[in-house]
Amino acid sequence: MKAVNPIRMGGKEVLPLIEGGKGVAISTGVSAGHWSAAGGVGTISIVNADSYDEQGNIVPQIYRTKTRRERHDELIQYAIAGGIDQVKIAREIAGPDARIHANILWEMGGSEAIISAVLDQTKNMINGVTCGAGMPFKLSEIAAKYGIHYYPIISSGRAFNALWRRSYQKHPEWLGGVVYEDPWRAGGHNGLSNSEDPFVPQDPLPRVLELRRIMRQYGLNDTPIIMAGSVWWLSEWEDWLDNPDLGPIAFQFGSRPLLTKESPIPQAWKDRLRTLKEGDVYLNQFSPTGFYSSAVKNSFLLELKERSERQVSFAKEPEGDKNVAYEYGTRGRVIYVSEADRQRIAGWESQGFTQMLLTPDNTYIFVSPDKAREIQKDQADCMGCLSMCRFSNWSQHGPEYTNGYRPDPRSFCIQKTLQAIAHASGPDADKIIDNNLMFSGVQAWRFGVDPFYANGFTPTVKELIDRILTGY
Repeated sequence: MKAVNPIRMGGKEVLPLIEGGKGVAISTGVSAGHWSAAGGVGTISIVNADSYDEQGNIVPQIYRTKTRRERHDELIQYAIAGGIDQVKIAREIAGPDARIHANILWEMGGSEAIISAVLDQTKNMINGVTCGAGMPFKLSEIAAKYGIHYYPIISSGRAFNALWRRSYQKHPEWLGGVVYEDPWRAGGHNGLSNSEDPFVPQDPLPRVLELRRIMRQYGLNDTPIIMAGSVWWLSEWEDWLDNPDLGPIAFQFGSRPLLTKESPIPQAWKDRLRTLKEGDVYLNQFSPTGFYSSAVKNSFLLELKERSERQVSFAKEPEGDKNVAYEYGTRGRVIYVSEADRQRIAGWESQGFTQMLLTPDNTYIFVSPDKAREIQKDQADCMGCLSMCRFSNWSQHGPEYTNGYRPDPRSFCIQKTLQAIAHASGPDADKIIDNNLMFSGVQAWRFGVDPFYANGFTPTVKELIDRILTGY
């Protein structure tokens, strides 16, 4: 195994080991601070991070106003307070000279206002801003305003080229690095394009070489590329180290920091990681963002999958094979479906899925009355955590604050489920973990087979980084 040498990033030498930012309330000041103190680059997620009261207790994010627009303002204030608290914690742990990055999602609700307010109130504490989930054209402008480096997250050279030409060329001096997040292997939301098959992964090496080729056209020979997605043992990436064709390379770790003593995730979540098998992580398109995302195949995802499978198209009048009348509701309304779909509906109704919900695609899904009430309540309780949400039809842009489409009952409230899993506790913790969204990279199954974690061993962040530096 080649030696893992420091690289220069953002004007300072650091180990080429980056902590991947994970919201909500997962990549905290504690985890980031310890990662940075160990010589790498720690990353705080500024995505509805936890804030604390005077006694050190987590402040519950409870929404008291009536309208979505008002709740959106509440959410922004919670996010700002949480981001500030986490930055201060990280800096206290890491010391004044370590590298601390903040991670935001461009498509999260109020992203620009949130990161600007956090940077205003934590001057000289954050060294870089990492940003993905969309095309963050304004990222370079924000970074230049505050005199810090920026790290766009992209999934292709083509995406970086578009960002550079439109915006980043105006502030090249603040580009600290480019994160290549593999769209088939990374956890969370992934940047698959319409031309890419979600079920046919491509080798990352040619894609990163193409990214470097494009960067060199703009004189970015020495700007690091950060490989993210499926990085577990560095011995498996040895040919990337000191590779002149690739140039400076760092590696981002998203899944492995979850199973450390400093990781804030609930113990039930840590225990679940140890039980995963290869294939347990599921690339799906249920997210209200509209992006593909990678998460553990648990009861939560299986219910979403089954919900979409209980779906039929229909006509308001007999039309083609949609010539079988189906009467529904207390008023005896009628739609027309195919004979095959009418038989499927009868089977669903016999199982208790008797409630119909209309989708933006002019189809109906069938759910239980309890699930229908839950979906409709979650839609009504929307607090605008995304810039646009297909589940609730929210948009942060006025004057209507709607995306113009019907709310989609095949999706879910992402803020609700991520808050629930991040704070799962008590005797029902295992049930909460199984019934909420558990983002994960595809390599997470290796917790159960990597000898480093044998016999229930949970390392400190420092022990994990020391282990990674050996190649394993």
